[in-house]
Amino acid sequence: MKSFLFPFLTPQSLTGAFTEYWLDACQRSVLYCDVLRQRGDTYQQHAASGNPPVLVFDFEVIVDGRELEQPVNYALSAIKPPDNGIVTDPNKRPFVVIDPRAGHGPGIGGFKMDSEIGIALRQGHPCYFVMFFPMPEAEQTIECVWQAEKIFLQKVNELHPNSAGKPFVIGNCQGGWALAMLAASAPHLVGPILLAGSPLSYWAGVAGKNPMRYSGGLYGGTWMASLAGDLGHGKFDGAHLVSNFEQLDLANTYWEKPYNLYSKIDTEPSRFLEFERWWGGHYLLNKVEMEWITQNLFVGNRLSRGEIVLESSQQTINLHNIRSPIIVFASWGDNITPPQQALFWIADLYHSVEDIRANEQTIVYCLHDQVGHLGIFVSAGVANKEHSELASALDLIDVLPPGLYEAVITDSHPEMAGLEYLQGRYVIRFEPRDVDDILNLGDGRKGEAAFEVVQRVAEVNQQLYDTFISPWLRLCSNEYTARWWREMHPSRLERNFFSSTNPCLTGIKDWAETIRTERQSISQDNFFWQCQQSYSQLIVHTLDSWRQSRDTLQELLFRSIFESPWTAAAVGLKPIREYGVRKADGSWERSEMLRLKRCELENYYAQGIPVEGFLRLMIYVAIGNGIVDVRPFNAIRRVMQETGLGEELTLEQFKQLIRRQTWLVRNDEQRALATLTNLLPDRHQRQMALELAMLLLQAAGRISDEKQLRLQLAAQAMEVDIPLAAPPKKKRSRNKPAP
Repeated sequence: MKSFLFPFLTPQSLTGAFTEYWLDACQRSVLYCDVLRQRGDTYQQHAASGNPPVLVFDFEVIVDGRELEQPVNYALSAIKPPDNGIVTDPNKRPFVVIDPRAGHGPGIGGFKMDSEIGIALRQGHPCYFVMFFPMPEAEQTIECVWQAEKIFLQKVNELHPNSAGKPFVIGNCQGGWALAMLAASAPHLVGPILLAGSPLSYWAGVAGKNPMRYSGGLYGGTWMASLAGDLGHGKFDGAHLVSNFEQLDLANTYWEKPYNLYSKIDTEPSRFLEFERWWGGHYLLNKVEMEWITQNLFVGNRLSRGEIVLESSQQTINLHNIRSPIIVFASWGDNITPPQQALFWIADLYHSVEDIRANEQTIVYCLHDQVGHLGIFVSAGVANKEHSELASALDLIDVLPPGLYEAVITDSHPEMAGLEYLQGRYVIRFEPRDVDDILNLGDGRKGEAAFEVVQRVAEVNQQLYDTFISPWLRLCSNEYTARWWREMHPSRLERNFFSSTNPCLTGIKDWAETIRTERQSISQDNFFWQCQQSYSQLIVHTLDSWRQSRDTLQELLFRSIFESPWTAAAVGLKPIREYGVRKADGSWERSEMLRLKRCELENYYAQGIPVEGFLRLMIYVAIGNGIVDVRPFNAIRRVMQETGLGEELTLEQFKQLIRRQTWLVRNDEQRALATLTNLLPDRHQRQMALELAMLLLQAAGRISDEKQLRLQLAAQAMEVDIPLAAPPKKKRSRNKPAP
C-alpha cells in the first residue's frame, strides 16, 4: 500500500527512512551540544589566558603601548615567518595591519594562512601587526591611541631605513578611520594605505538598504553609548557592538549559523570553533573612547567633513593632507560598511577629479560583487585575488598620476599579450573615474540632510543625559555591578551555560565520543532529511521577511521623524535645506600655493634628463583614455633594469618624475610635445624611445587607434619616423615567472 500524499513511498520505506532519520537526529543532537560545550570551554580558556590575538602566525611584541608615557592597551608586534621556507627581505616595503577594535579581539587580518598577513609574508615583505588587549588603560582616549600608533609607525620606519618604500598600512573596518586620521596628521610616516571595509562617510547609503545607519536617529543619538559606559563603571562592553552586528541578519544569527553546524556536524565543528574563538572574544573600551567614536563618527560624521580637532595638540584632522595613495576596498555584499559609506567621503572632500589632481592625491577603489563584511578580511578567495593583486601592484599604485581610479581585476588567458610581465594569474588595471561616478553608486546626497537633524537631536539628548542622568548612574555603579552587567549579556550567558562548568552537561563529552566511534550518518536522499532541509529554508525565508519588514518600518519611521520640517525647525535648523559639506579648501593661501607650484613646474617643460623625456612620451600616448595597465608598467621597470636607464632613481624620485611629467602633459599637451627634443636631444635617442614606447604599449595588447594617432603626432614633434610595426618580442610561457 502506497501513501496517498507520496505515492512513491511505501509504509515499509517510510518506516525505514524514519528510523534512519531518528537515529541520525539523536546522534546529531548530542554531537551538536558537545560542540557548543567545546565552544564554551574555548571561550573560558581564551578569557583566562587574556584573550590573545587569534593569529595563526607567531609574533613578537616590539613596542608595548602600556609602557608609553600615555599608556594605551595597544602594542606593535612583528610577525615571524612560518617555518615553510618563507623568507622576508628587510629591504622590501614593510606591511602594517591595523585590526578593528569594534567589540572583538585582534587577529582577523591574520586569521588564516591565506590572509592579508599571509600575502605579505609570501611576497617577502616584513609584516607588523597592531594588536590590542582586552582592558583599556585607565586614562586612555582616542587621542592617546592616535599618539601610540604614530610611535608604532615611527618604529617600523626606523627598523627599515633602506626599504623600497614607506610602510604599506592596512586598516580593517574600524581600523580604517584610525589609519585615515594617522595618515592625515603624520603623512611622512606612511606609504600607500588600504582602507578595507572601512566606513568614513557614516551617513551615506541607499534608500531601502543599509538599515544600520538609521539606528542612531531612532535611539535618540549617542546617549545610549554613554548609558552603557556608566553601567559598566566607565567601561563600554564590546559585546553590545557584536550584538548590533548580529541583529542585522536575523536569519543567519538565529537559524542559518546553528543549523549549518547541525546539518554538517561531521565536518563543520573545526571551522565553527575556530571562528567562534574570535567572535566570542569580547573586548572593552573606555566610556570616553566610545563617546568619541559615536559622537564624532557614527552620528557626527565629522571626519570627512574636516571637523575633528585633537584637543591635546589643537590639530585639525584634514584628509586633504594625506600624501600617499589611498586604496579603498569595499563590497556590494557588505551590509555593515556598504560601498557608499566606504567611498562617499571622496565627494565630501572634492568637487571633481580636477580637485583631486590639484591636491596631488591618488585614490584607487576596488569593489567586490558579493562578499560580506567579514569576508573582506577572512575569505581565502578574496585574499588570493583582490588583496594579492593590490599588494603586488603597490609600486604601480604608488607612482600613479594623481586622480581617481577604479581597480579592475580580470583573469588572464594563454593568448593574452604581455603574459611575461605578469607575476601571477590575474591582470589588474586602473580605469579613471570622476566624483560623479562615486555618487552614482548610491542615491547621491539628497537623503543625508535628515542626518544633520539627527546630529542636532543627538547633541540635545546627550546634554540632557550628561546633566540629569549620568551623575546618578555613576554614583550607583561600581566594579561589582559592572561585572554583573557584563556577565549577564546573552552572548556570555550562552557560552558559560554550554560549557563543562555546567553540571547539567556532565557526561556529554564521553557520550559524544562514543557516538563518533559508532556514527551512522544519514543518506542525503532520505525523505525526512529532505523535509527538514525544506523546513529550514522556510524558516530562513520567514526570518528574512521579518527582517525586511522591520528594516522598512525603521526607515519609514526615521524619515517621517527626521525629514519632517517640524523636527528640523524644533532643533534650530532650516526646515527646507540641502545636504552641505565643506569642499576643497578655496582659501587664498591654498590658491597661492597652487599658483607658485604651477610656476615652478612650468620650468620643467624644456629641462630634464632623458628618462623624463621617455616618460613624457609614454604618458602623452597613454593619457588619452587614462587606463593604466600593470603589464606596461612592469615592462618599463624591466627595461630600466636591463638598460640601466634611470637606475640611479629611487621609487620616490621615480614617482615624482611621473607626477611632474603627467602635470606638464595635462597642463599643455602641445608644449609638452614641442619640448620633447630638449629632453631627448639626439635623433637616434628619440627614434629608440619611440620604438621602445611602441613595444611596451603592446604589452597590454593591440595598440588602439587613439594611441596610434598620438604616436604619429609624437613622431612628428620629435622629427623621427614611426615604425610600421613594433619590433617583434619573444613569447614567454604563462607559467614562467618574470625576472
